[in-house]
Amino acid sequence: MNTEEILEKINEILVDEFEVDAEVISPESNLKDTLGLDSLDYVDLVVTIEANFGVKLSEPDFVGIATFQDFYNLIERKLESKN
Repeated sequence: MNTEEILEKINEILVDEFEVDAEVISPESNLKDTLGLDSLDYVDLVVTIEANFGVKLSEPDFVGIATFQDFYNLIERKLESKN
């Protein structure tokens, strides 16, 4: 899976799971604010990403994750380390 495919799949998941318009998702947008995430939403996000990508995410992984680009980079790193 290349970078573009990863981004498309993540965005598709976010639109479906968090019922946001795809147009509001941009790499520089704030992940938490744009999706309106609370602590339970983060759990949903983790479970959904783990199920769709087969990676394991933990709380320390989210330190420093502010933008969608940060999140994309995290998932890409997890996928690379999985292989």
